[in-house]
Parts: sequence; C-alpha cells; structure tokens
Amino acid sequence: MNKHIVFAICGCLFFVSGFSQNRNLEELLAEIEQNNTELQGYQSYIENQQLENKSTNNLPDPQLSGYYLPFGDNTADTYTEYQISQSFEFPTVYAARGKWNDLRSEQLQTAYTKRRQLVLLNAKEFLIELAFLKKQKGIEAERRSQGKQVFDQIKELYDKEQVGILDLNKAKVAWIQEQFVVEQIENDIQILISKLKTLNGDKPLDGLSLQIVLPVEIGSMDKLWQEKVANDPSLLELKTNEVASLQKMKLEQNKVLPNVALGYNYQGVNGNNYSGFYGGLSIPIWGSKNRVKAAQANHEYQQTNTQVITNTLYTQFQESFNRYQLMHSKYNEYQATMSNLESEKLLFKAYMLGEYSFMDYYVELQFYRNASDKMLQMEKELHLLQAQLLKHQL
Repeated sequence: MNKHIVFAICGCLFFVSGFSQNRNLEELLAEIEQNNTELQGYQSYIENQQLENKSTNNLPDPQLSGYYLPFGDNTADTYTEYQISQSFEFPTVYAARGKWNDLRSEQLQTAYTKRRQLVLLNAKEFLIELAFLKKQKGIEAERRSQGKQVFDQIKELYDKEQVGILDLNKAKVAWIQEQFVVEQIENDIQILISKLKTLNGDKPLDGLSLQIVLPVEIGSMDKLWQEKVANDPSLLELKTNEVASLQKMKLEQNKVLPNVALGYNYQGVNGNNYSGFYGGLSIPIWGSKNRVKAAQANHEYQQTNTQVITNTLYTQFQESFNRYQLMHSKYNEYQATMSNLESEKLLFKAYMLGEYSFMDYYVELQFYRNASDKMLQMEKELHLLQAQLLKHQL
C-alpha cells in the first residue's frame, strides 16, 4: 500500500475527509433540518397545540335568555322578561392560566428541540459512517489492485511452471476476496446515502462530499457537563416540566376562587317594567375538590423526577466521557507505534523480490492489515462517541 494511504490511516486523529465540493457538515445538517418531514410535521403540531392552549383562556360566550308569557288566566298584559349576561372566572385565574400556557409552549418547543437533536445526531452519525466508508473504500481499492498484481505475478510463474496450482488458486481467492470487500463497501455507502435521503425529506443531498471537521479535544468533564446542563434539551425539558407543574399548582389554587357573572335584566308586565343589573357568584365546592392537592403532588413528582433523571444522565455522561478518554489514549499509543511503519509496502517489495513465498507473504500481510483496520475502526468509534458527547451543540 502506498505511503499516502498508510499516513492517512496511521496519522494522528485526522479530520475525516474523503469528500469534496466544499459542503461542510454544518451545511448538510442545516439542509436536513429544513427538509426533514418529521420536524416539519412537529412544527405544525406545535402551532396547533399553542392555538388550542390559548383557546382555553377565553371568556365563555355571553348568554341571552328571554321569557314571553301570553297564555294563562290573567287578563292583563303579557309578562315579558329578557336577560343578557357574561360569566367569567375570577380575574386572577386568567393571569395564572396565561403563564401556564406560556410554559406549555416552552415545553412544546423543548420537545421539538429534543426531536431535532435526535434527527441531527442520527444524520451526523450517518455522515461520519459515510466518510469512513469512503476512506475504507480507497484503502480496499488499493489492496485490490495490489492483490491483482500478486495474482498476475503468480499466474506468470505458474505458466513458467515455477509455482504450483495451489499457490495460483490461493492468490486468485485472495484477489476475489478483495473485490468482494470493495463491492460490499459500495453497497454500504449506497445504503447510507439512502438513509440520509430519507432524513432529508426524501430529497437527495447534493455534495455528499463534505469535509467533516471534528475537534480532537473536547475539554474537561466538568466544563462539558455544565455546557450540557445549559443547552441539552433532555435536561432543559426536565426543568421546564418542573416549572410548568408549579404554575399549574398556582392555577388550581386560583380556581378555588368563585366564578363571577354580570349582566342586564328587563322585566315588563301590566304596563310596568323593571330593568337593572344582574350579578352572580358560583361557589366552588365540588369542582375544585382535590385538584390543588393533585397539582401539588405532580409538582413534587416533577422535582424528584428531575433529580433522578439528571443523576442518571450524569452517570451515563461520566461513563461515556471516561470511555472516550481511555479510547483516545489507547488510540494515541496505537498511532505512535504504527505511524512510521510501511509494513505492507515493505512486505510487497520483499515478496516481489522473492524473499517470501506467497503463503508467508499473505500471513504477514493479514497481520498488518488487521492492525491498520483496527486503528481505522477505533478512530471511527472515537468520532461517533465524540458526536454523542457533543450532541448538545447541534
């Protein structure tokens, strides 16, 4: 394998490349966010829910009632009465419900942000996988070319009766295996492109040859956790739910106050009429029973739930961070050992000079290829783990 490919694999944690057309990761993720049908649908759902929430804080419809009583044994004029009235909850209820509706809107937006993060994280992981597959494809294509050279050389020796049929068959099988690996990678690439197309609203992503730049260092664990607390929607959702439950409790406390009705009343009989103002109160004896206690219990649950889930997420974060640091350290050790090696190139040269038999060459070759493949796989896992740790930045 040539020197450039060895350096590409064995260098320090590289900026994932293999793409062109100057479309970076952020641009592709922005396009996916704009075209993703799930996010578009959820935006419509949010708008619908916000309008419904606002409608719960409207005044009831005015009421108009009337009586016209011409029948009976009376000989006087008929009795006429009509009344128009407007009922409403105690004024402080509307203010409390308005604040609760605002918090419910925040909950919806936080839920959207959480879904958006999951969609973009999924897309980012696909793009990382795609970048490494394209990198691997280049490596395997070089190996396939090298395998063809070995097969042609052994075939030539076989035609000269300098090697047996077994060596020829082994070289041919090795070359065929390399061809299959390249074809499998091409198939995997098409699958990923199809998945990205689905995330992009079933629209093909132009310029799927971007430069994915991921930082090597991710900062200290405490600093990174504070960033997640301030920005991660999974944690923000917990706090929003807690605040909303407190406002719901305040709303239920205000709804204990009586409802009010005001209006105008007219009565007319025997040529006389009376008119004036109408007023009434409803006594909240049954309707508000246990609602304040239920809201208070829910608020206490949300407080406990916030603490429990935050602790769980922090434990998971610690595990992921420590795993990343350990893998990063091991990768650096691995890279330091292999960075200056040109084992495959030297092996191929020695084989072409006749210093190795085909089987000895093939066994040695597989050892170094497995080592470089493991290093490439470790690097990909580092990038995927890093994407998880930094998902709050999406």
